[in-house]
Amino acid sequence: MVILVLNCGSSSIKYQVLDIDASSHKLLAKGLVERIGLPEGDLTHKPAGKTPFELHRPIADHTTGIKLVLEALTDSGHGVISSLEELAAVGHRVAHGGEYFDDSVIVDHDVKAKIEELFSIAPLHNPANMEGILSIERVLPEITQVAVFDTSFHHSIPAVNYMYAIPYEYYERYRVRKYGFHGTSHKYVATKGARLAGIDLAASRIITCHIGNGASITAVMNGRSFDTSMGFSPLDGLEMGTRSGSIDASAATYIGAHEHMDYTALESMLNKRSGLLGVSGISSDMRDIDTAYDNGEERAILARDMYYSRVKKFIGCYAAEMGGVDLIVFTGGVGENSKELREGACTGLEFMGIEIDNAANDNIERGSDAVISTPSSKVKVAVICTDEELMIATDTYRLVNQLR
Repeated sequence: MVILVLNCGSSSIKYQVLDIDASSHKLLAKGLVERIGLPEGDLTHKPAGKTPFELHRPIADHTTGIKLVLEALTDSGHGVISSLEELAAVGHRVAHGGEYFDDSVIVDHDVKAKIEELFSIAPLHNPANMEGILSIERVLPEITQVAVFDTSFHHSIPAVNYMYAIPYEYYERYRVRKYGFHGTSHKYVATKGARLAGIDLAASRIITCHIGNGASITAVMNGRSFDTSMGFSPLDGLEMGTRSGSIDASAATYIGAHEHMDYTALESMLNKRSGLLGVSGISSDMRDIDTAYDNGEERAILARDMYYSRVKKFIGCYAAEMGGVDLIVFTGGVGENSKELREGACTGLEFMGIEIDNAANDNIERGSDAVISTPSSKVKVAVICTDEELMIATDTYRLVNQLR
């Protein structure tokens, strides 16, 4: 079954095309449409086994961008399918499913209405995700579409972990609670990590660390999300590239009052000018922070030490919540590629039975999965390359198969 996977942002479209069945999959192509709505847009198309193709021209909207993607997929030179009839379905990444969706779903009128209802909770993501769905409807009106939600995996979190200690009426009235994000990634790496480490997922305590420009950590108990660091929004939890992570609400409102910030300005400061960027004053990219750290720049050292420390704190917290831990998994752009992050997050946790094999940690081939703990380590530690697009394709395949 050939499936198109779409991840639509406000001005971009990431995509993959996979040929998938019950036991295997093959990546046919992937690509990126950028700068939608700007004077000059870009399409980068990478077909498997063929020369990449680039197109630079104005791309007015998502519908135009998706048309260009479909043309690239069926092109006689750099295409990977002979016609659009080969596409069986389209799977979409949707950021927020609220309390409505505990699993991926076939898109229908009711699903679209609920995604739109959640615009107020996820104003940066859900409208763009919906635009992808509507654009496919315009271009391929008969094709089956599936919505895969970042929040679905976290539906199993118990109320004791998802409720905030605020007047209960705000949960009843506005559904203010922890939702969690990166669920597709956490589910994927927990499952694959357990298999790699020889652990029974259904009887396990796993901590998954999705560490990138956006970052979250999840406690996975017996294969189900038990707690997670992101909350009502992706702002909560860890220090990130530009997000503050957890902060005393009074500190935020104090700054807002003294700087005469309204809600929009305060939210922008916490989401876009904080984290690594805000503390270091240098960059939101960990690679730049690493360089400055090695050069002895004090604020870069502070920013990175804070970053590592918070990862370690959540690992300890979730081990305590689950009564121990069998496996810790690192994934995401930083988690997969920074040996310093993995070492820094695990150093000092030897009392928990964690022993890192420094040689294994230092010599992981980029893009590969590996166990990096010593054979004697009571807690296994692994690096798993996340593949959210494959998870979206797998869920799409499952749901479309059920219709047949």
